Amino acid sequence: MNLIELGWNEYFESHFQQYKNEGFSPARVAREEKERYLVYSEFGELAAEISGKMLYQSQSISDFPAVGDWVVINPLPADAAAIIHAVLPRKGSFSRKVAGFKTEEQVVAANIDTVFLVSGLDGDYNPRRIERYLSVAWDSGANPVILLNKIDLCSEIDARVSEIEAIAFGVPIHPVSALEKRGLESLDQYLKTGKTAALVGSSGVGKSSIINSLLGIDRQFVKTVREDDSRGRHATTRRELILLPRGGLIVDNPGMRELQLWTSEESLQETFEDIEELAAQCRFRDCQHQNEPDCAVRQAIENGVLERKRFNNYIKLQKELRFLETRQDQRAQLNSKARWKEIAKQIRKIKNPK
Repeated sequence: MNLIELGWNEYFESHFQQYKNEGFSPARVAREEKERYLVYSEFGELAAEISGKMLYQSQSISDFPAVGDWVVINPLPADAAAIIHAVLPRKGSFSRKVAGFKTEEQVVAANIDTVFLVSGLDGDYNPRRIERYLSVAWDSGANPVILLNKIDLCSEIDARVSEIEAIAFGVPIHPVSALEKRGLESLDQYLKTGKTAALVGSSGVGKSSIINSLLGIDRQFVKTVREDDSRGRHATTRRELILLPRGGLIVDNPGMRELQLWTSEESLQETFEDIEELAAQCRFRDCQHQNEPDCAVRQAIENGVLERKRFNNYIKLQKELRFLETRQDQRAQLNSKARWKEIAKQIRKIKNPK
């Protein structure tokens, strides 16, 4: 396989130099399943596992290879296998907080140039969900692009596009129908040779159908959505980096039942730029937009300039982000305490050998 066609560039080459003289090779993670990987390399597709040393040194799940990562391998081409020794620094990643109570980063897709935020124009259409996805996308290092799929089921396409334009400032929006193969030619501009895109969205929005249309074959399994609420079941069960015949690569992702934030305050501000600008016009810098006098945000809501649902979602995501930051601080303190305990233990062993 040609590394440049897989997305290799000067950034990864510069970080690989320290490994080059040791006889290692670069590869890109195409699939991950229970710490077993499929990687693309100059030797072709290889089944790979991480080394024992890397396993021992990894401190969180984000230290492990993710789909889209460039990794350092010891190739075993005769066995179509490889050992992964390191992950090269990421240019960026679309990440979320892991499900449950753990405060850890889960990398959904690494080193992507474009992130397609897919929303169905059926009964599952939800602008608030798009705002949430945008907040994470701005922090990924990739350019967000919104795909409004299933235009074949929508009689108000222009109105829906206008509604999303009002909350996604400057973000390209493409109405498409994967089923009828309409509008998909607009994606060609993002899928150039060596460029990587990722499809993200909830179950049933049509990500696998889009992949099949781009490939020209029914490679990805597709399930129907429920008629009562347009919700889908997981057609895709694992993340996968797919080479497209027209050039470029695309990451297919399982549908997300929840996308818990793992992002920065700046990304939230970029998503809700209109509210931030209004807040700057309030009389008080610390205005909570409740009962304070001369509140520009509340006045915009009353005048119909700002949708109350959008403002409520902004407040909800702000609270979620602050809670995440608090949990991260607590985790950092616990890790620091554990580290110093281990250091003290080693010092005692040195002073009092037995």
